[in-house]
Amino acid sequence: MQFFYELNIKTLGQGLYDFTKETINWVKKQKVNNGILNLNILHTSASLTIQENADKDVLYDIKNFFDKLVPMNNNYYKHTTEGIDDMPAHIKAMLNNTQLTLSVKNRKLILGTWQGLYLFEHRLKNKNRIISHHLMGD
Repeated sequence: MQFFYELNIKTLGQGLYDFTKETINWVKKQKVNNGILNLNILHTSASLTIQENADKDVLYDIKNFFDKLVPMNNNYYKHTTEGIDDMPAHIKAMLNNTQLTLSVKNRKLILGTWQGLYLFEHRLKNKNRIISHHLMGD
């Protein structure tokens, strides 16, 4: 069996947005006991990651690290059509995941105790993001 779902997330600028509960709840409602869930973000200036969900300082430090790694300085980039965050957002998305694959066992998404699913927004302005869910299994 296969099931599809599109999760819409409204971001409020750069940062990591937890969507773990929404995905877990959707998986539980499907008729798949065991299988694979593929997540795909349908954008080129945001990414997906599995990260610690207990200490918000981790998320803060990750965002700051990537801002230092890929600075917003239009003197470095030719592609600046959409503003100072344009090319840095694309580079950050390239350095991170745009797809995640997770196992489902007994109708539960397999994640570690301190793991959460995050959309990593690389743009400064608010955006509407779509995360495609594709669940396959028996």
